[in-house]
Amino acid sequence: MSSKYTGDMVCCYLYVITAEGYPPNAANSVKHLEDMHHLGFSSVELEGIREKHLSEMYDRRFEIKQKAADLGLNIPYFCIVLPGLSSPDPETREKNLALFSKGCEIADFLGARGVLDNAPLPPYLFPGDIPIVRHYGEAELANAYLPSDLNWNKYWDILTHTYREACDIAAEKGLTYQLHPCLGVLAAGTDAFLQFHAGVKRDNLRFNLDTANQYYMKENLILAVTRIIDHVDYIHLSDNRGHRVEHLVPGTGNINWQNFFDTLHRLNFKGQIGIDVGGAESGIADIDQAYLDTAEWLSNIWSS
Repeated sequence: MSSKYTGDMVCCYLYVITAEGYPPNAANSVKHLEDMHHLGFSSVELEGIREKHLSEMYDRRFEIKQKAADLGLNIPYFCIVLPGLSSPDPETREKNLALFSKGCEIADFLGARGVLDNAPLPPYLFPGDIPIVRHYGEAELANAYLPSDLNWNKYWDILTHTYREACDIAAEKGLTYQLHPCLGVLAAGTDAFLQFHAGVKRDNLRFNLDTANQYYMKENLILAVTRIIDHVDYIHLSDNRGHRVEHLVPGTGNINWQNFFDTLHRLNFKGQIGIDVGGAESGIADIDQAYLDTAEWLSNIWSS
């Protein structure tokens, strides 16, 4: 089956996560590529989730690259999920920077144009380790607390320095570093990202605008994309009803899509849009059909 959809439309890794759980089995990566290709996509996301999964993806990078080539698939973004990058502990940060470098090596090897992670998590302490979840929900955040000896200004300087190092590691491979907004993180919204970007001072630090998450967090999407367009070349697209975290098929939530796409056209957006539908929180019974429906809808509204 040849690819039906153009390369500027990306099948996000949430498709794989929804089908298989979090984190998925890295050993099934070839099958994941086959499944996304079968849907008709020519561009797909992959992820390396924390040390174990990321290391397994690194070990399988040759077979992944070969399979992508056989299927004619492009992998424009490789997500490197490393919440430890924002740790106040220097050993944890250094370990995660080394893992980030390994992730950038995978991305470069696969021909990606950028890497992506959630925006930095504040230096919360949790009962146990940082929860292994895609998004930090209200329940996880309600149980989080800060170290009693935390000096915020000192921490902010350390944090921006760490992400400056990460941006430089990515830049050495010609990669952008996309920060993904979600509940509870620093740089979750427009104002917060612009403040963080000013602190990091690196042009390859980018904002991965996520329509569902920002709508849920009460950002006006038209104002957000207008203010931040110079920092956006990749959008994660799904719908939301505004009451909780969910990633729905467009048209089943409350986002005004015509206004959003009119604004993208007016701003001459030339980046890529990733279909980011699914997740256990979204209650989608047939994930394949959800991606097919969204891809057909996106083909019509974006091209028009």
